[in-house]
Amino acid sequence: MQGVTLLGNQHVTYSDQYNPEVLETFENKHPENEYLVTFNCPEFTTLCPKTGQPDFGHIYISYIPRERMVESKSLKLYLFSFRNHGDFHEDCVNIIMKDLVKLMDPKYLEVTGYFMPRGGISIYPFANYADKEHEALKAQRLHDQLIGVSAKHVK
Repeated sequence: MQGVTLLGNQHVTYSDQYNPEVLETFENKHPENEYLVTFNCPEFTTLCPKTGQPDFGHIYISYIPRERMVESKSLKLYLFSFRNHGDFHEDCVNIIMKDLVKLMDPKYLEVTGYFMPRGGISIYPFANYADKEHEALKAQRLHDQLIGVSAKHVK
């Protein structure tokens, strides 16, 4: 597992400052298959860039891998590194998406954030990326998010 150094390492340092360098990948053993990998991070935290108060959210990451896949412990450490990072929810979701696209060059990737209310308002940002072969999926998933949020939350 060349390039995977964090998995099984008992002496890992948890960075509390934004740190995309902690991300690691491994070889996709099934690049010929179209399949989806989903990560669920129900304890994502970051800081409001204006007030410095903590924000709590639930992050979902789904992707169709190409040649490289993100290693889950490195992803956990990466998401933890947002703990003292000050950015708006929308920015965090887009930063995560861009970092993972740069890291893996996936066929398709999406990041959804479900943030707890602050001031009586919840924010649910969604960002996605697709290569040329998956542009229709990208458009459909964005449409699904628009319809889903409207149907789910406007009653």
